[in-house]
Formats: sequence, structure tokens, C-alpha cells
Amino acid sequence: MCGRSFVRHRGRFESWRHRRHHGHRGGHEFLGFEAEKMSPGSRVVAALSVLVPVALSGVFLAVFAPALWWVFTTYFWLAFPAVGLLASGVTGLAEGLPVHASEEARERELLEAIRGRGEISAAAAAVETSMTVAEVDRRLKELAEGGHLEIRVRGGAIFYALWEAEERRIEGVR
Repeated sequence: MCGRSFVRHRGRFESWRHRRHHGHRGGHEFLGFEAEKMSPGSRVVAALSVLVPVALSGVFLAVFAPALWWVFTTYFWLAFPAVGLLASGVTGLAEGLPVHASEEARERELLEAIRGRGEISAAAAAVETSMTVAEVDRRLKELAEGGHLEIRVRGGAIFYALWEAEERRIEGVR
């Protein structure tokens, strides 16, 4: 090496002096990465890559050299930013989980879409509900086979509608 230190930043190598003098923006960096731009899974992995070695070294220090327990407190400060990063990653993972509605709620959603339009095709019902076309088609067929829906065929398309008597009964419940 030529005796100079280089830092890789945004795809290019720079001298550390150049980076310091030419306006390195602060930001919230963790292990050289901007935490806000990391995915929740990456945040969890980065945090655990710090927390696990710190915790293991503390356990080994307490077991094999109990008189030096105070050494652990001097570098435990590394864990504080990692705990925050772990918490933000876990909450980000929890926010990304899909919310599953119950079977009854999905059926009610489908029936309300039919009631709103009068008659509906599987594709139109999928647009108006949170279900896929395949799921809507399966549910509509089940309801029709059970005698709850009337099947209408127009121009080669299949439409499903509430029976007239059931439609009046449902409107009376409203």
C-alpha cells in the first residue's frame, strides 16, 4: 500500500481526509450504513451482528474472568445504538405483515359488493374487495351452489346476483 487510507463511499473510494473536508453529511449511520435506508430485515441483522458478540463476550468474561467484569461495562455502550436499530427493525417487520380478515368478514365484504352493484362478475368483485379473482370466483361458486346467489349469463360472461327475495330481506336489515 502507499501509506494512505481510503474509505469506500457511494461506489467510489476517497481518501478519509477528502471525505472529512468536503462536507460529509452526518445522518444516522450504523456500521457505515444509513439506517433509514435499510430494510427492516437488514436492520435486525445489523443490530444482531453487534448485540450477539457483545452479549457473548460479556457472558464469557463473567464466567472465565469474573474479576474483570468492569471491562464489559466499558464497551457495552456499543449495544445502545444496536438496541434502537433492533427495535426499529422489529417494528418495521411487524408493520409489513398482512392483516388477514376472517372468513365471515370476507364473505360479508363480497356480499356487500354484490348488493352495491346488483349483479357482479368475479373480476369486478375482486376489484371491489380485498380478495383475488380466483378466491372471489371460488366463493361465488360456493354461494351459488348453496342456492344463495342467482347465476346470470350475458354475452358469454357470468354474473352473480342476490335472489330478489334475499335482496329485499337484506335491505330490511339495514
